This record gives sequence, C-alpha cells and structure tokens, in this order.
Amino acid sequence: MTNARAWQRMLSGRRLDLLDPSPLDVELADIAHGLARVARWNGQTTGDHAFSVAQHSLLVEEIFRRTNRCNADDCLMALLHDAPEYVIGDMISPFKAVVGGGYKAVENRLESAVHLRFGLPAHTPRELKDRIKKADRVAAYFEATEIAGFSPEEARKFFGQPRGITRETLLIDPLPAIEAQRLFSARFGAIEAERVKTKHEGVT
Repeated sequence: MTNARAWQRMLSGRRLDLLDPSPLDVELADIAHGLARVARWNGQTTGDHAFSVAQHSLLVEEIFRRTNRCNADDCLMALLHDAPEYVIGDMISPFKAVVGGGYKAVENRLESAVHLRFGLPAHTPRELKDRIKKADRVAAYFEATEIAGFSPEEARKFFGQPRGITRETLLIDPLPAIEAQRLFSARFGAIEAERVKTKHEGVT
C-alpha cells in the first residue's frame, strides 16, 4: 500500500508538503491567489462575492497599522497572519475546537515556512501576536455585523466592542476574488519596499 499524498501542487508549479513544508516552495503569488479564493464565515455572508481571507487580511493589517506603533516587519506579519489558510482553508473557530491539536500543528508548520520564506521570524512573537489578534477581533466584529448576519449585541459577546475604529473607514463590501488578490499582492509589495528601504537606511 502506498503512502497517502501529503503535498499540494500550486499554480506556480511548486509542490508544497503539508506535513513538512519548505520555505523554498512558498510563493507570494500562490498565497495571494489562494487566500483570495478562500471564503470567510464558511461563505455565509451577504453580497455577490464571498468575503475572502485575502480581504480579511488586508482589513486586519490596516486596523493593526492604525492602532499600533509598528515597523514594516510587524505589518507584514499582520498581513500574513492567516497565510497558512491558502493551503488548509479557513476553518471556523467552533470547528477548530473540535479538530484540536492536529490542525494547529499543521498550521504552525505552514506559518513557519511562510515566515522564513520572507525573512521573518519563524513564528510571530507572543506580544506582537496578541496585538495582531486584537486587530483581528476588531475586523471580525465589523465583518460579523456588516455581512455575516450578527446583531451588534451578539458580535460584542464574541469579539468585544471596537474602540477608535468605525465601519465607514473600512473596506468590508466583499470584492471579486481577482480584485482581492490584486490588492493583497499590492499591499505585500508596498510593505516589502518599506522593509528594503529600512534595511538600506540601516546599512548606510
């Protein structure tokens, strides 16, 4: 009996091993393409298009940037906070709790591969992870109330009450996948340019 296949072929041509992912097999184009086609909230959102993980990632990074003193590396980790989902999809929190540690182990290995590919620490430092999670919960509140059918009272129970951020300033209307992909790639490029600039200034 042959072993089950544990890798996924990407459109870039890479074969990403899900159990032992290599940074060398991680490509930004694959991440942007995949995340733009993974639906948040299991697709249970209003509008003509799914609200993608790519659009959610842009939303979280924007909220994080507005509410924190942060450098370009911090912003990139915020943008990539759900990057493993380009391979394993977006599992809603109640189901993650049922699946348990196996899912988390795969997610952690993928996070490490993604981070190392782009010159980041293998895993987000705890203090930074907590700040990104706070921005994530703010994003989730507005997604829940604007497009996922939650009442404000219900959303506050699960995600807390946002402070200092209003819906009017956020891009929550679900975008076509190709547009979410383009915006995600563009934001990644802008952050990368800032990282290069910062490193260059540090050397000169």
